[in-house]
Amino acid sequence: MSFKKTATYACNPVTNRGQSTKLSSTRDGNRIVYSNGKTVIIRDLDNPTLAYSYAGHVQPVNVARISPSGYYCASADITGNVRIWDTSFLKTNFPPNDAQPSLPKAEYRPMSGKVVDLAWDGESKRLIIVGESREKFGAAFMMDTGGTAGDILGHSKVVNAVSIRSQRPFKAVTASDDTTIVFYSGVPYKFEKTIQTHNKFVQDVQFSPGGDLFASVGSDSKAFIYDGKTGETKKELPTPHKGTIMAASWSPDDKYLLTSSLDCTVKLWDVEASKAVTTWTVGAGVPNQQVGNTWAGSSPDTGIVSLSMGGNLNVFDRRSGDGPVKSLFGSQRSITAAAVSSGTFFAGSYDGRITAFDEQGNASRFPEGAGHTGQVTGMVSDGEKIRSVGFDDKLREIDPSSKSFTDKAISLDAQPRNLSALPSGVTLVLSESAVKALDGSGKEVSKLSLKYNAGSITASPDGKVVAVGGEDNIVHLYDWTGSELKESGKLEKSLAAIGALAFSPDGSLLAAGNTTGKIFVFDVQTRALRTDRWGAHSARITSLAWNEDSKHCVSGSLDTHVYVWDVAAPAKRIAIKEAGPGGVSVVAWLKPSTVAAAGADGCVRTWDVTFP
Repeated sequence: MSFKKTATYACNPVTNRGQSTKLSSTRDGNRIVYSNGKTVIIRDLDNPTLAYSYAGHVQPVNVARISPSGYYCASADITGNVRIWDTSFLKTNFPPNDAQPSLPKAEYRPMSGKVVDLAWDGESKRLIIVGESREKFGAAFMMDTGGTAGDILGHSKVVNAVSIRSQRPFKAVTASDDTTIVFYSGVPYKFEKTIQTHNKFVQDVQFSPGGDLFASVGSDSKAFIYDGKTGETKKELPTPHKGTIMAASWSPDDKYLLTSSLDCTVKLWDVEASKAVTTWTVGAGVPNQQVGNTWAGSSPDTGIVSLSMGGNLNVFDRRSGDGPVKSLFGSQRSITAAAVSSGTFFAGSYDGRITAFDEQGNASRFPEGAGHTGQVTGMVSDGEKIRSVGFDDKLREIDPSSKSFTDKAISLDAQPRNLSALPSGVTLVLSESAVKALDGSGKEVSKLSLKYNAGSITASPDGKVVAVGGEDNIVHLYDWTGSELKESGKLEKSLAAIGALAFSPDGSLLAAGNTTGKIFVFDVQTRALRTDRWGAHSARITSLAWNEDSKHCVSGSLDTHVYVWDVAAPAKRIAIKEAGPGGVSVVAWLKPSTVAAAGADGCVRTWDVTFP
């Protein structure tokens, strides 16, 4: 048995109210770079299935940027750690094969506080990081040794942005909450002068690719252009926005400046003419506030990206003034539940939102405000509709064809842990100590109080047998009479709490995974143990799913691994190591030979598997 990775559906950047989110991009290839939690994402703008995730950090990452040479990426986290890692695959094989992970070049901690932004010099030899710590607000150092490359001084509050002139003589600029911009000469980098053009927080500062100019934007809704060699103020752009300008980026040919604002607009400026040639209004309200941007690739017309507070990556074309030509979607938080309908993977996340990924790799996110307001704890498809439960104590219904919630929302009297669907249209909702049966209208059919704490539930394909996994280490079996559940047996082979359950499609087998990583397979008819040799996992089993042939089962675990098991040959397995950094929460079969997995990093990954 073997496997081959086929796609990575990337998570979208995490956003925070009132804070800029740093996006960057590559000049070679239409790709953008950003972070989400502890993960760094390199994502292709043209093909939604092409993405690479780097999970080398142990703390949340704020910024990541590719070196001008393209061979390395530097990423920095909230504790001041900077990791430099190999990205030579960008030039030869993107995304790289799973068996060839990105190699670390170096790791430094130049400051002991949150890093907000970083910049490479034009030679890919030096870095400047900025942010906030007790001792200083920035540091300059050599990429290969970590030795100092100057002093970043002159600010009294957190520094929000840094940029380095790519050409000699090297210059650098930083922007701060103290309303000032500091101009440095190098190398080594040293203070040259303070620029006081803004009267509120300065949010971003960027040198043009040619190095002749740099721009600054801030909370005073102003944008300024400066001489790149002297730091002299050249002009102020007239009335740019009506809200804080969070980010600025230059076109590859130095002619245009892109600005993104909390007024929900993105403007494209002809710098020489000092006028906005295009204004894109993305929407209205907080979810459509623009908090970051970048200009990817080498074209002056395409690769324009602006990030909404709601997490959407809006892609623009300079020649089209009607709005985004497309939007890139993905989960912003950990994926905690999922269901499959007609080959489309529906993922529910920690923030209560649902994202759908179709067979072509396109993602769509359900409208802001619709659906759950807390973590999605369970999802199940009955073939026509998808039902979901969450920590908002609601049972909701999803229409897979329209990829939206229906009007049906049923309040529950206890916090749901999971759910299962019966062919009759009845939904079984599991709480910690009860199973409630609800009909299609949400009316309670029956309620079974449990004498144990339960964590998982599943129903056989014919709806006659229901299995409940208990924290008492037992799989409890119940018969569904059509109106109530009646206990019919117990499966007591596990020595740890049951974390996941799944019936085979033909209803003959039941797989049960426990919290220590062991999986048991039982014969449903005889209640006998079929095998207990599926024991490769080293942490809690979070999800189990059977192939339609009822001969192979896939498992996901908090140990980050995914295994595909063979009932006929228990000792044989397909081992997909480190399938989900941070832990796998859900696994599923999209096709008879395609496995999907998702979890803590918010990404969905798929593999084609081959059976002997």
